Amino acid sequence: MVAQQVAARGVRDPRVLAALRAVPRHRFVPEPQRPRAYDDTPLPLGDGQAISQPYIVALMSELAAIQPGDRVLEVGTGSSYQTAILAELTPPGQVYTIEIIPMLAVGARATLDALGYPAIHTRIGDGAAGWPDAAPFHAILVTAATPHVPQPLEDQLAPGGRLVLPVGPSGVSQTLRVLTKAPDGQLTPRDVLPVSFVPLLRAAPE
Repeated sequence: MVAQQVAARGVRDPRVLAALRAVPRHRFVPEPQRPRAYDDTPLPLGDGQAISQPYIVALMSELAAIQPGDRVLEVGTGSSYQTAILAELTPPGQVYTIEIIPMLAVGARATLDALGYPAIHTRIGDGAAGWPDAAPFHAILVTAATPHVPQPLEDQLAPGGRLVLPVGPSGVSQTLRVLTKAPDGQLTPRDVLPVSFVPLLRAAPE
């Protein structure tokens, strides 16, 4: 998978490639889908959600440019496969992840604990609000599509940090975008490639 589907398509960061080799993807895939766990395709998780294809997981991890010691926020835990990859790139206790669907969040926590990632911080909630009491973050990854970049995520990004997310309407192709925050707080966007993600779910207004 790593050589033929990820490195061959241009992902070069050796730490990202090592993380993909270290994390057993099949453990994050529902039992009926496990024969396809290492195919380069998204797979359904239930509740209209999906685990991203390995190439996209690797690409987003590389674009986040995570350095050892960086604090990382993931919006949309899902299967927690991307979460585990992020945990391989920074010391224990530096990865925070939010999932709005309780069933997925509980399952993800169980999988992470079973595979030796107890230090990952998990939360059930609206990921678009971020995790303000743990901010700022050196990298933020959003694993679902949103028409606009949520302002709280921009605010919680540290100077020099990278925000990686698919931007665009649900149901059609979106754009994978990287926003880098300058010391003065200005965000510089860079569009990478077309992608197709499930929509980012939001909490109902009170």
